Amino acid sequence: MALSGVRVVDLTRVLAGPYCTMLLADMGADVIKIETPGKGDPVRAQGTIRDGLSWYFAAFNRNKRSVALDLRTDEGRAILDDLIRGADVLVENFRPGVLDVMGLGAERLESLNPRLVVASVNGFGSTGPYAQRPAVDFVAQAMSGFMSVNGDADQEPMRSALPLTDLIAGTNAAFAVVSALVGRERTGTGQRIEASLVNSMFAMMAYMASEYFAAGKAPPRSGNDHPLVAPYGLFQASDGPVAIAPSNDTLLTRLFNALDLPWVMSDPKFDTNDKRVARRGEINGIVSDRIATGTRDHWIELLNGAGVPCGRVMDLAEVTADPQIAAQEMVLDVEHPGHGSVQMTGFPIKMSGTPCRIVRPAPELGADTDDVLSGIGISADTLRAYRERGIIG
Repeated sequence: MALSGVRVVDLTRVLAGPYCTMLLADMGADVIKIETPGKGDPVRAQGTIRDGLSWYFAAFNRNKRSVALDLRTDEGRAILDDLIRGADVLVENFRPGVLDVMGLGAERLESLNPRLVVASVNGFGSTGPYAQRPAVDFVAQAMSGFMSVNGDADQEPMRSALPLTDLIAGTNAAFAVVSALVGRERTGTGQRIEASLVNSMFAMMAYMASEYFAAGKAPPRSGNDHPLVAPYGLFQASDGPVAIAPSNDTLLTRLFNALDLPWVMSDPKFDTNDKRVARRGEINGIVSDRIATGTRDHWIELLNGAGVPCGRVMDLAEVTADPQIAAQEMVLDVEHPGHGSVQMTGFPIKMSGTPCRIVRPAPELGADTDDVLSGIGISADTLRAYRERGIIG
């Protein structure tokens, strides 16, 4: 696997950080998840619990090992120091400054391991007036500008149902970790990297930000319509909605030819994109009237055959049963001893030479404590004594 031999000490919990370390683990990194004895990651108790296991936790902590370690004790912190000495990467998602309070500031970490890549995932970044604010996905969606452009124009700003800022920040952090490891091959030293929820979401604003920078005007919310292109969006067939996305004149010409409406593109009212956007309701109505005459399957087959991007609006039951998803192995059944088989989303990245795979299911709390700590030279007697004192679990 691509990251085989890379060891990651994982101090993260909940979602953004664990998503980062899950991506690294899926690529083959040995991720050692440090958890508080008796408690563990809060996500262990969230979501639907089946046979004593949170499927939410299982999905985001696959391929990792769990060490239960009380970092409030001197011995626990000394063990963490030893783990860091032998690691390639340290990932944390505490509030900025917490590592320093733990005695793991930049200078200390460099003295422990000058080759260490230190990745921080936080809400607003480690500098600036908001650095110490608590942050969660909803607030980051609101403060990144995303919610201001999401939803319908006549309704309040709308969050994404998905925790987008957590997932994007986690992805950015994983990408930065791999980049820093490549850089380390040239320099011989590690570095500190950071990905924040707000920065990650703001950087994804794409043409929304470009339009604001160019025109000085914030784009309005446009719902399922495209803010820059028309027609584009959901159109009701006789048995339900179809998503149709002709994003340029070439695709629009294909669309109207396929709909047997070739005159639209040469009509003086619609012969430029600006005119079509200005008359969005009128041109949407022309498309809607034609789409209403057939079924979704009819239009999806016809339009895709004509080279027009379109598709059915599918719920999760339909997606998980879809033959394309099956062909791409995007639903995994992972056996968890004592808990049965757990379904989870598959690997979005396909690699020919070093494919991602499930090496181990999400660990029970502290399941790998003895194995990992004996691997750094701690004797069985010492482990037994630590366990009796609650330093490890």
